[in-house]
Amino acid sequence: MSRRALRAAWPMLAALCIAAPLAQAEKADRDKPINYQADSGDVNYQTKVGTLLGHVIVTQGTLTIHADKVILRQNPDNSLSATVYGNPLTFREKRDGTDEYYEGIAQRAEYDGEKRFLELFDRAMLRKGSDEIRSNYISYNANTEFFKAEGRPDTRPPNPDEAPLGARVRGVFQPQPKDEKGAKDAKSGKAASDDKSSKSNKNAKEGKAPAAPAKPPPPLPLKPDSAIGAEGSK
Repeated sequence: MSRRALRAAWPMLAALCIAAPLAQAEKADRDKPINYQADSGDVNYQTKVGTLLGHVIVTQGTLTIHADKVILRQNPDNSLSATVYGNPLTFREKRDGTDEYYEGIAQRAEYDGEKRFLELFDRAMLRKGSDEIRSNYISYNANTEFFKAEGRPDTRPPNPDEAPLGARVRGVFQPQPKDEKGAKDAKSGKAASDDKSSKSNKNAKEGKAPAAPAKPPPPLPLKPDSAIGAEGSK
C-alpha cells in the first residue's frame, strides 16, 4: 500500500481499533481480575469460593455489585458467579456494543457468569438504558438481552416510603430517538432493494432472461406532401 493510500485509510483503521474493544466490553469482563472488599469474609483461595459480609463491593471489568452479603465463586473460565443479598443490592454491567449499562436492584440476586444470566428477586427493578421494568421476579440474559418478569406476591410488607408491588409487573419504554427510527426505515428500504437484487441474481443463475420492457406502439405512417395536396383538392 502506498503512503498516500495508507494516510487516506488511517482514520478508518483508527476507528476500527477503538470500536473493537467497546463492542466486546461486557464479554471481556471475564478476562479481568475479580476484586472484592467487605467488612468481613471467609475466602478459600484453593476452591475460589468465598462469603463476604458487610458493605460488600465486588467488581470484574465493567461489572459492579454492591450488597450486604455475597457468596461468590470464580468459574473455570474466570467468570464470576454469585448469590447476592441486600436491602437493596445493586448490580451493574456494560451492555455489548454500546456505551449503555444494564442495572438491577433487588433484595436477592443469582448471577451465573458462565451463562451471563441474572435473576432478581423481591422488589426488583431492571433498567436498560432509559427503559425499566419492576416486579418481584425478573430474569435477564445478557447474551440475548432478553428479559422476563413475573408477578409474584410480596415476601414482606413494604416500608412506609414504599408502594406495594404485589403480584404485578410494571414498566416503561421510553420513546425512541427519531434518528433510530430513520435508521430502521433505511434498513427496511435496503432490505427491499436487496430482495430485488437477489431475485435478479437468482434469475441470472437459472438462465432466465429478465422480462423485456413493454414496447411503445409504432408511430403512425406519415403521408407525402403530394398525397395531402391531392386529398385537399377532392
